[in-house]
Amino acid sequence: MLRSRYRRILWFFAGVILWIIFWDIVLPRLRLARLARRTRSARYQKIAARFRALAVQMGGVMIKVGQFLSARLDVLPREITTELAGLQDEVLPEALEDIRRVIENEFGVPLEEKYCWFEETPVAAASIGQVHRARICSSTGEAETPPVVVKVQRPNIEHIVATDLSALRVVASWVQKYPPIRRRMDVKVLLEEFSETLYEEIDYLNEGKNAEVFAANFSGRPDVRVPQVYWSHTTRRVLTLEDVQAIKITDYAAIEAAGISRAEAANRLLDTYLKQIFEDRFFHADPHPGNLFLLPESDSNGELSSWRLVFVDFGMTGKISPAVLAGMRELLIAVGTQDGARVVKAYQMLGVLLPGVDLDLLTQANQQAFRRFWGKTTTELVEMGHAEIASFAKEFGDLLYEMPFQVPQNFILLGRCLGILSGICTGLNPEFNVWQSVMPYATRLINEETGGVWRYGLAEAVAGVRLLAGLPRRMDDLLTRLEEGRLELRSSDLREGFSRLERAIRRLAAVILFAALLVGAIQLYLADQEMPGALLGFGAVIAFLILLFR
Repeated sequence: MLRSRYRRILWFFAGVILWIIFWDIVLPRLRLARLARRTRSARYQKIAARFRALAVQMGGVMIKVGQFLSARLDVLPREITTELAGLQDEVLPEALEDIRRVIENEFGVPLEEKYCWFEETPVAAASIGQVHRARICSSTGEAETPPVVVKVQRPNIEHIVATDLSALRVVASWVQKYPPIRRRMDVKVLLEEFSETLYEEIDYLNEGKNAEVFAANFSGRPDVRVPQVYWSHTTRRVLTLEDVQAIKITDYAAIEAAGISRAEAANRLLDTYLKQIFEDRFFHADPHPGNLFLLPESDSNGELSSWRLVFVDFGMTGKISPAVLAGMRELLIAVGTQDGARVVKAYQMLGVLLPGVDLDLLTQANQQAFRRFWGKTTTELVEMGHAEIASFAKEFGDLLYEMPFQVPQNFILLGRCLGILSGICTGLNPEFNVWQSVMPYATRLINEETGGVWRYGLAEAVAGVRLLAGLPRRMDDLLTRLEEGRLELRSSDLREGFSRLERAIRRLAAVILFAALLVGAIQLYLADQEMPGALLGFGAVIAFLILLFR
């Protein structure tokens, strides 16, 4: 283990955690929430800048973490995403001699015998390896076409990854002690799953096989392109691919200059992932901007005739289990039909609900969310009036406060992928409308499930008949409960009122206890009873801390 690297990572995250605790937990408890809110933007930008500097200097897994955060334009403050965006291009390259040494150790021959031409300056440098343009030598010793790119693993990368993951396990144990996080996810288990995937990523033979599987899945889609793998020049630490020179998906100026619609690019990107998840059950799990490109194609007059979506870097891929696929299909159909109860059923199938959640209240919240937010673009959702959001929060305050969701162990890759994808689509098209994008797939799944529109209508009619047939029994049950005094009335406003009253009583009891202990300590100290006074004073401090942090 690289001890200095290990300690540096721990010191950084320990400082960040303590900083967040002080500003976002302690100060609001001291009635200084306004100060915390006023300085939040500058504080987040400062933390992101420190992390960016650390990641650039250290590389390894830190770059992976930063790339994930930089793409979350949909949920993270812009101060963070903007500061970390440079990580896509700022990774420092290795020296050419170190890269040459890796290639020659892998093939057992001088570099010039495998590649007739090898560009010294790398095209791109990533956390695990870096990419150089080259040309493969033919049997006659001359360069063959087309040109290729050679992806070479960084020296000592396995030790670096092991050190970073070891440090992150310690950080995960710290985070796991926070009850709201502990209730919703097992951070250690999620990190272990990420570790397994990362070790697969540093095996370039595995990456080459994944690229060919992905290419076969999209063989019928001319609008998607995957570079060809040259197996004669590929090993576990060196990967040689077809050179596809295209526009980076976040180079918005170049995309517009090429005549490509950014909105169309966002829709096509999402469409390819719907296919990967719901049809292929095999998806590219690392869609950060450095791995996605747009390839314009011109006609004889030099005008744009079409363009392709190019995927590279298949080291991190995921597979969808039958159980997860069933839950995802159910969720997509529920969203397409705006069925709040079916959304809850999908949550249960996916295992994302905490035990004991109020399913009826969650169903009501889903229906209200569909009514208020359905069909709105990302920009419209961001610009929604405070009154609308506050009204929803007031109606379902307890549910939002509890946030009864957990992260299943098999969701880390899919969740990470969808999170990054959401940010990229929003960046391409600020007016991106996820509802319209998923509706064609939802409609197709509904037709597959019901056998067509007429069967869907028949199913709804049967459901209506069943409802009518069950009404007498339900009415009888309602009257019976009323007669026996077992009728319960559920109201989010009542729950909120009782919760506030209960919290106020707890605070009052803590205040009375604190005041009594403090007065007693002062009286004993003035009466020269220092030891008993000190004990009561210590008790007053404990009561104050309880009052502060509960």
